[in-house]
Amino acid sequence: MPDVRTPLISGNWKMNLDHFEALRNLQKLAWLLPKDIYQRSDVSIHPPFTDIRTLQTSIEADRMDILLGAQHCHHEVTGAFTGEVSPVFLQKLDVKLVICGHSERRDIFGETDEMVNAKVKAILKHNMTPIMCVGESLAEREAGETEAKVLGQVVNGLQGVKKAEVGSMVIAYEPIWAIGTGKTATADDAQQVCASIRAAVTASFGADAGASVRIQYGGSVKPGTTEELMAQPDIDGALVGGASLDPDDFSQIVKIAAG
Repeated sequence: MPDVRTPLISGNWKMNLDHFEALRNLQKLAWLLPKDIYQRSDVSIHPPFTDIRTLQTSIEADRMDILLGAQHCHHEVTGAFTGEVSPVFLQKLDVKLVICGHSERRDIFGETDEMVNAKVKAILKHNMTPIMCVGESLAEREAGETEAKVLGQVVNGLQGVKKAEVGSMVIAYEPIWAIGTGKTATADDAQQVCASIRAAVTASFGADAGASVRIQYGGSVKPGTTEELMAQPDIDGALVGGASLDPDDFSQIVKIAAG
């Protein structure tokens, strides 16, 4: 069981940046990050689908250590699913990590725990790493239902996943009330939830999986909040939204998280 998990800092660009803008952001980010940062951390970017091929080409040509990610995918390989993207397509583009179950996908597009579970399995099957998002609404938090909601999503999202696969995954705790609001859970609150997630994984899949699964925090992460969050023993990185669109801010977050 590892004593130290490599921090993973992921930039979710959401529906922002065309492929020209995305390329400029990527190149500036790569320039701002010192080479030795990748010895202490993993860094991924998750652009819109239309940007992925452009960024893949740049990452490969310039031998960047930044990992290419996607924001979601369908669980089926092929079929009559207009507008969806197959995990095989992403794998062929050398995508390494795929976000699934983001709160915006759940709330706006109606993704259920069962749908997230199917995506987790599909992503793993095609040799990519899922970043499975879980989190509670403000109403659920105020009602004292945070743990029940989050751990329910964890258990349901991991149904039928093998122990070894769970250990290689990433789970992102992203309180819905903190996304895009400028509010951030206190480091103590975030740690408490992330520790509960790790305990739930350990209970269901064993000590090895619980020790090795990486747990990110997401929700208005900024350079000023990163150090305290990353000092927590069960927070292994950050899923960064708005701040990742600014290479200066995102590079600062990465540097702080890497230590």
